Amino acid sequence: MKTTVTPSVERNKAPILEVLKLYITEHARLLEIGSGTGEHAIFFSTHFPEMIWFTSDVKEQFGVIVENLRIAKLKNVAGPAVLDVSTDDFPDRPFNYVFSANTLHIMSWKENKSLFKLLGKRLREGAIVFFYGPFNYDGKFTSPSNEEFDKWLKDKNPKSGVRNFEDVLKSMNEKGLKLLQDHEMPANNRLLVFERLRHVS
Repeated sequence: MKTTVTPSVERNKAPILEVLKLYITEHARLLEIGSGTGEHAIFFSTHFPEMIWFTSDVKEQFGVIVENLRIAKLKNVAGPAVLDVSTDDFPDRPFNYVFSANTLHIMSWKENKSLFKLLGKRLREGAIVFFYGPFNYDGKFTSPSNEEFDKWLKDKNPKSGVRNFEDVLKSMNEKGLKLLQDHEMPANNRLLVFERLRHVS
């Protein structure tokens, strides 16, 4: 039996890995928010064997994550944990990294802000956050395909939609996270990398 294969994950996993390698060191702990099928966790964890990759998602996703992790039999992948950013806290342990792919445009902006608040509250100084997905710049779509994707998202849920980079940047800054790099990725996507600054009392 094989694990799930999602075409979009197959296309994006190698380019994402090249960026993660620039920041991730071994003997660390990473929390993935919105693990989906668990495919990213399975792929990336094999390239960082000394790092614990902790999966999480809303409860509705648990069945497929659990089954795929059972098939993969990876010792350095943990979870999944129940994590709805509107109501739940992070798992009770320190994380050096947080990774989330294709989630900000699925969640409402209110849920986005709840996530940013959690990141600012729970992460220690120096922790790194990765957000992968499409973003608008100066309120404009970067491609016709992203504009079509935004329409498709809003048809399913009016509260979803491609987020403005400037809004994400402002909200993350307000929670004590600074942008380290905005990486251009294939298929009109980006990978935003943030660092948690020192907590100020």
